[in-house]
Amino acid sequence: MNYKIVVLAKQVPDTRNVGSEAMTPEGTVNRAALPAVFNPDDLNALEQALRLKEANPGSTITMLTMGLPKAIEILKEGLFRGVDSCYLLTDRALGGADTLATSYSLAQAIRKIGKFDIIFCGRQAIDGDTAQVGPQIAQKLDIPQVTYVEDILSYDDKKVVVKRHIDGGTETVEAPLPLLLTINGSAAPCRSRNAMKVIKYKRANTNIAIDAMSDEEKAFFKTRPYLTINQLGAAEIDADPNQIGKQGSPTNVKAVKSIVFKAKENKTLTSSDEDIKSMMSELIASNAI
Repeated sequence: MNYKIVVLAKQVPDTRNVGSEAMTPEGTVNRAALPAVFNPDDLNALEQALRLKEANPGSTITMLTMGLPKAIEILKEGLFRGVDSCYLLTDRALGGADTLATSYSLAQAIRKIGKFDIIFCGRQAIDGDTAQVGPQIAQKLDIPQVTYVEDILSYDDKKVVVKRHIDGGTETVEAPLPLLLTINGSAAPCRSRNAMKVIKYKRANTNIAIDAMSDEEKAFFKTRPYLTINQLGAAEIDADPNQIGKQGSPTNVKAVKSIVFKAKENKTLTSSDEDIKSMMSELIASNAI
C-alpha cells in the first residue's frame, strides 16, 4: 500500500522561558519574544509517519505547519529526517487564532494539498495544552479520528489498528481510512537528523522567498526543485475571513504567568533511624502519605 501521509507540526514558544513579555496587549502569545522549538508531541507523530513510510515503499509524507515565516525551521527539520514535501501556511490574517480558527485554517490547507490517507499530529502543543486542534480538524474534514495513539499495530488499504493510551492502561482500536491520528508523547521518540539529508536540504526555502532572489539564485533553485517549500496564505486556501485569525477566535487568553514553587523551609536529615522515624511521623501528620 502506497500511503499519502500528512504530518501536522507546530513551532511553539518554549514555555520553560516565560517572561514578562510573553503576552501581547491583545491577550495573545507574543511568539516573537520567546525562543521557538519543535513541538515535542509532533516529533513523536513524525516518527510514526516515518515508520509507516519505511514499511510501505512508495508512500509519501507531506508536512504542514501554520505560523510565522520562521516556522520554516521545523519544516526543514522534517526534510532532514525523511519528509518528502512541505507546506508553510503563513499570513498576518491568520494571527491570533485559537484552536477553532487554527483547525479551520489547517483543514482548508489540507484540502488544498489534496488526497490523503492518514493525518498524523501530536496529541497537543505545549503552548496551549488543549489537545483540541487534531480532533477539530478531523471533524471539519469529516473523517474518523483516534487520539492518544502510542503505536500502529497493523494496517492495510482499508484500515489501521492502533494502540492508544487510556487511564490505567492501553486499548486496541481499529479505524477505517482516511483518518486522523493524534500521537502521544509516550510513543517512540523521533529519530535524529540524517546527515546526508541535512546536506541535501540545508538551503531549502519557500517559493515566495525564492521569487525575491537574484536571477543567479533563482537558477540554482530551478535546477533543484526539491528545495522549494510551498508557502500558502489565506487566499490560497480559500479561507473565510470570518473564520480565521483573531476574527474567527471566540477564545481569549487573559494572561500567561511563570509560577515558580519555592519551599518555605528545609531540613537536612541523616540516615539514622531516629531521623527517618521523625521524617515519617511528619509526613503522616501532614497527610502527605
